[in-house]
Amino acid sequence: METSIIEKLTQENYNELVRLRRHFHMYPELSFQEVQTPAYIAEYLRELGLEVQEGIGGRGVVGRLRVDDALPTVALRADFDALPIQDAKDVPYKSTVPGVMHACGHDAHTAVVLTTARILAQHKEDLSGNVVFIFQHAEEVDPGGAIQMIADGCLDGVDAIFGQHVTSSLDVGTIGYKYGIATGMPDDFTVKIHGRGAHASKPHVAIDPVAAAISFCNQLQYVVTRKSKPMEPVVLSITMFNGGHQHNVIPDVVTVGGTIRTFTPEAQNLMITELKKCLEGLVTTTGISYDLDYMKGYPPVVNDKDITDIILESAKEISTVKETEELEPDLGGEDFSYYLQRVPGTFYYTGTRNPNFKADYPHHHAKFDIDEKGLVNAVSVMLKSVFKFFEKETKQ
Repeated sequence: METSIIEKLTQENYNELVRLRRHFHMYPELSFQEVQTPAYIAEYLRELGLEVQEGIGGRGVVGRLRVDDALPTVALRADFDALPIQDAKDVPYKSTVPGVMHACGHDAHTAVVLTTARILAQHKEDLSGNVVFIFQHAEEVDPGGAIQMIADGCLDGVDAIFGQHVTSSLDVGTIGYKYGIATGMPDDFTVKIHGRGAHASKPHVAIDPVAAAISFCNQLQYVVTRKSKPMEPVVLSITMFNGGHQHNVIPDVVTVGGTIRTFTPEAQNLMITELKKCLEGLVTTTGISYDLDYMKGYPPVVNDKDITDIILESAKEISTVKETEELEPDLGGEDFSYYLQRVPGTFYYTGTRNPNFKADYPHHHAKFDIDEKGLVNAVSVMLKSVFKFFEKETKQ
C-alpha cells in the first residue's frame, strides 16, 4: 500500500483513534483485574470480522486477520492494564475509577492497535500476509501477561512481531528506535530485618533493626560503586523503608524494599550475591535475622536489527514524522522481551510530548497525558511496517 494512502486512511480514522484512547482512559483496570477492557476489545475485533480468542493466558485477547496460512504472519502487540494512581488531570476524559489511571500510555497502545486492525480489516485485499493482533493484560506487574499468553499460543504461526510505546520523553513528530538491547532487567527485593525492640533510652538491651537497616542501605550503595564494573550500568534504588511507630521505642522489625536494574545476567548475579553478603554480615555484627524476598524481573528487550530497520525505513517515509532518533538502552523493564525470545521483532517509541497541552509529565505521574496527534505517527508507522515486512518476506 502506498504511503500516501496509509496517511490518508490514518487521518480518516483519527477521530475513532482518539475516541478509543479516551474510552480506555476513562475506564482503567489494574493488572490481573481486567474484565471490561478485554471484553470491549474482543467485541470491537468481532465487529471488524476478525477471528477472536478471549481469555488467552488468563485475560488476554487475540484477533487474527487471516489471508492465507501459506503466507508470512506478523503480530502487533498492545498492553491494556492501568496503574494504582489517582488521576490528577482536569480533562473531560479523566479516569472515572478512584485510585486507578492509565499513567503509562497503555490506553493509547490499545487504541493504536485497534485502529490499525480496523484499517487493515477494511483493506484485507491489499495484504500479502496474515496479521495477529495481541492485546495483553498485566504488563505492569510480575510475572506479566506476555509469558502466559505465549504459553497459551498467541505466537503460533507468527514470523515477526512489532510493539510500540508512547513516550513523554520525545516530542510529537519523533519516532525513537533501538538496536539490540533496549531495556534492562527490573528486579525487586523486600527485606524484613528482625531485631529486638526496647525503650529508646536503653539501646544496649535492644537489637536495633533500624540501625541495621540503615547500614544495609549504605552497604548496597558501596556495592554499586565499588563491586560492579564501572562501564556496566547498574541502578539500585531503595524505595521503601518502614519501621517503628513511636519516638521512644526501638521497634522489633524494619522492612526495606527497592529495585535493582541491570542489563546482563553477570551484573544481575553479582548484585544478588553481594546483597545477600551484606545481610549475612549484619547477622554477624548486629545479631539481627532477616527474611529476603528477591523477585527477578523481566528479561531485557533485545530488538532484531532487520525488523528494527523496517520501523526506521517506514518512519522516514511518513510525512508527519519529522525526526527519527536512535535511543540509548533504558533500565526500565518491559515484558515484550518474552515475545522477542520466541520470534524476531522490535519495540519502538512514539513521541507524544507537547508542553503546550501539559503533555510533558513523566510516565507513572498523576498528571501524565499525551498529545493525541502523536498517535497518528504510531498508527501510520505500524501500518507501513506491516506492508514493508510482507514486501521483504515475499521477495526472499
